[in-house]
Amino acid sequence: MSKTKNTVKRFKAKVHVKKNDVVYVRAGDDKGKKGRVLEVILENMKAIVEGVNIVSRHTKPNAKNTQGGIVKKEAPIHISKLMLLDPKGGKPTRAGRRIENGRSVRYAKKSNEIIK
Repeated sequence: MSKTKNTVKRFKAKVHVKKNDVVYVRAGDDKGKKGRVLEVILENMKAIVEGVNIVSRHTKPNAKNTQGGIVKKEAPIHISKLMLLDPKGGKPTRAGRRIENGRSVRYAKKSNEIIK
């Protein structure tokens, strides 16, 4: 019997951040920074946030980048380190879900305002 588990997830994970959300980083080297979510990677529960977690990538010259060299780019950051910004006050808030007009919508718990 092998030691690795072959887990099958039955449901798609519901995360509190989506693409184009404005978030606040609450932990790590970039604590206190704000940025827009460029991509959410559900497989490992990470997100790429604009201007946060910048890493230096050494690249070879190629057709797209003929010079090569060191390129700075955003690396994924774990979703648990991110908080949504309140659309009303602009401060970090938790997100809740409720049903309105038969659809599930996210709302800011601090101001009770719907998050677009």
